[in-house]
Amino acid sequence: MRAFRNFIGGRVTVKVGDITREDVDAVVNAANSSLMGGGGVDGAIHRAGGPSVLAECRAVRSRRYPDGLPAGEAVLTTAGRMRARHVIHTVGPVYANLGTDAVQLAACYRNCLRLAAAEGLKTIAFPAISTGIYGYPQDEAAVVSSRTIQEHLVEDSRIQQVRLVFFADDDANVFLRHQVLG
Repeated sequence: MRAFRNFIGGRVTVKVGDITREDVDAVVNAANSSLMGGGGVDGAIHRAGGPSVLAECRAVRSRRYPDGLPAGEAVLTTAGRMRARHVIHTVGPVYANLGTDAVQLAACYRNCLRLAAAEGLKTIAFPAISTGIYGYPQDEAAVVSSRTIQEHLVEDSRIQQVRLVFFADDDANVFLRHQVLG
């Protein structure tokens, strides 16, 4: 893992590496609405966390979201075998170049941060939500995610560190070129 840059007095760190290896209170899963695992970050988190993550996701589906987790919402489960204590699952928007895309993407970040703070969690690691198979342009996602994170951290001091963990250097560099963190 390599840290590229810190922002907001070290409260936000941009890194390249494997999010499943982050030693934080919660890692965020860019999930699909079924919560049953999938490809990309979702599949990696389910594989690294093991069967307890899937079991809790099934329980969430049966108790709270029988039709699937809506885009922008967030739920908390165990992290299973990962170093992190929890996984916060959120479903990003499938990019369609509509005005609602940015609203839904911002809701993902905001609701994850709110849930983490409400649960007393201090550290959280995010992947680049919706920028993979869901097709959200990385440059646009950088603006939305960085603005939303900054707004939350200014309003709420309970989260001490946000890590933005990118899979590749190129992805981190796109974020760094387009982020709007102060």
